Amino acid sequence: MGIRDTDRTLPSNRMVFELRRDVAKYEAFKADLEGTMQAYGLSEEEKRAWRDVDLPALGAMGVHPYFLPQISRLFKGGDYNHNDSDAARLYAQKMGIGGKD
Repeated sequence: MGIRDTDRTLPSNRMVFELRRDVAKYEAFKADLEGTMQAYGLSEEEKRAWRDVDLPALGAMGVHPYFLPQISRLFKGGDYNHNDSDAARLYAQKMGIGGKD
């Protein structure tokens, strides 16, 4: 799960990229995860991983490694990022690198 494993054609990569840059799309994501995933054409496997915030699975599918912590920010916010933020704790928990449930 590294940069060389990135699948540039994977819909999840485009979705993360655009959600981080477009406030309207991000608001739609927060209001309707299922509709957003459908609009981007995610596979059932991708959808399952997004629902579970399964970052290792998304990485194994080819999501760019830079985007994995960004996904936790999409779910938990990223206004004030620090090592003990909700987004950082979610990322650590899902990646199995520390943090507590």
